[in-house]
Amino acid sequence: MNTTQNQATLDLAPSAAIALDNIWLRPTSRWGHTEYSFEYHKEYLARHTGLSDDTPDRLRQGMDRFTFDFIWHTHDGLIDWAKAGRTTDMGHASYAIDASDLRRPKQCPFTTEEEVWAFDAVAEYGLPDFDAQVRAYESILQAARAAFPHQLTTGGYYKTIVSGAIDAFGWDMLLLAAADSARMETVFDSFFRRTLFHMQAWAQTSAEVVIQHDDFVWTRGPFMRPDIYREVIIPRYAELWKPIHAAGKKVLFCSDGNFMQFAADIVAAGADGLIFEPCNDFGFMVENFGQTTCLVGSFVDCRDLAAERWEKVQADIDKTLAELERCKGALVAVGNHMPPDIPGPMVDRYFDYLLPRLQR
Repeated sequence: MNTTQNQATLDLAPSAAIALDNIWLRPTSRWGHTEYSFEYHKEYLARHTGLSDDTPDRLRQGMDRFTFDFIWHTHDGLIDWAKAGRTTDMGHASYAIDASDLRRPKQCPFTTEEEVWAFDAVAEYGLPDFDAQVRAYESILQAARAAFPHQLTTGGYYKTIVSGAIDAFGWDMLLLAAADSARMETVFDSFFRRTLFHMQAWAQTSAEVVIQHDDFVWTRGPFMRPDIYREVIIPRYAELWKPIHAAGKKVLFCSDGNFMQFAADIVAAGADGLIFEPCNDFGFMVENFGQTTCLVGSFVDCRDLAAERWEKVQADIDKTLAELERCKGALVAVGNHMPPDIPGPMVDRYFDYLLPRLQR
């Protein structure tokens, strides 16, 4: 066991240490726990903390009360792509209760496949000064640790190879251009090179864990030929993770959609953990990776919580806990967020049932 990592764990708050021990697959007293989009539950948080909407401590108190050990966090760096170059704004559906996040789509700046094939993300958006980026990332981490001292806040990068291409071109132009995999590889490589810069910067920070986010599949699986994933995309992930591992840190890979077909390739490339939605069978993940990889998710689907199907939710919690007996490390979560339309009583039932059962 690495002495430096042992000391790092000892220096963490107990809840954060629980998360890190699970990620490192070390023996610990209970399974880790996290949820996504909890900050959208404004009325619920106000009711359970007694704090008003504009109180900075409210989310922290809510996370402490409901045993959050881990905060999913990424940051794409000092340069705003939308200000630096061409991007495609596909809009945003209403997610918040008050629809404050609703955004209408705008016209794509790319009109032909040739324009996509000629694109270079490094040339288009540029790169910040490396030392300035490292300092910015470290400042973000320190601020997060001050705001949420009991949770493990990750470093991470969101607009990785495929997600970066989606952000730049939108789905329509990406799908058209990806039909020519040879010409598209150079484009994907430019997003890889931008991402590598930021992963190298994260490696220079005090982050214990780094998330590599890339929405590279759909709910039904891959949208490109499998060989593109295995020959173009995933080998570049392996290169992204070398500086992180060289710095003694762990990498958690995260994608929306069903990536069971590529999960073994992702782990072989160096992912220390997998963050996934319920469209990936939790039992499959446990069977194949429970002894080697930290699993972040569960059988629980947020749609069952929103529809108040408590018997299904309870059964899925029970199935998750049973499968965890075959795991070395896990962070239990509703794998596709906790949207704000889940009724408060259902959130209560979920936490009341799950949290006492996380002991190992």
